[in-house]
Amino acid sequence: MSKCIFRIAVALLICLPLQARAQLEGEAYYNDLYCQTCHGADGVGNEGVQAPRLAGMEPWYLKRQLEIFRDGIRGTHPADFQGSEMQPMATLLTDEGIAEVVAWVGSWPYVPAELTIEGDAAAGAALYRSCATCHGNSAEGSEALGAPALAGQNDWYLVTQLTNFKAGYRGAHAQDSQGSQMMAFARMLADEKAITDVVSYINTLAR
Repeated sequence: MSKCIFRIAVALLICLPLQARAQLEGEAYYNDLYCQTCHGADGVGNEGVQAPRLAGMEPWYLKRQLEIFRDGIRGTHPADFQGSEMQPMATLLTDEGIAEVVAWVGSWPYVPAELTIEGDAAAGAALYRSCATCHGNSAEGSEALGAPALAGQNDWYLVTQLTNFKAGYRGAHAQDSQGSQMMAFARMLADEKAITDVVSYINTLAR
């Protein structure tokens, strides 16, 4: 059994019984023991399973990501190991369930992510200029452009997602128009060092 399949199996064993128990008790299955199993007790993220910070995430962005995970637009590429762990979790959600999850997560206080990436922030500042077109000069994000805030997000998660976009593991689905734009921008980053540098610069931007 591959490492990816094993981790998915463990996640399903953890989450599905919780759903069944909650339904029997007449409670919502997206309780603290569901999302927070992977994303952390305070929704601050978990590097071990590459689960990003949810606390403080824009509701419109979280809603969109849950929808495309559920619909198989994200997380179905065989090399997207992180996304493939989230995708089966999202398939459990209805539209109403997604709305309730978004409202629930929106009640969590924002906690800035710890910095773990060290690169050449000065070089990253030059690379970030193209990112600012959508994500803003301060990486504050833009709902109109469908670009989430990057400042304050887990830097290890940003590195992983930029790597996945660059490799075509994320954003290649025909229905993921925003992802395909990100894939094109990520491919402008020459290598792993460039990705580390641009994320290091994002770390200097206050949320």
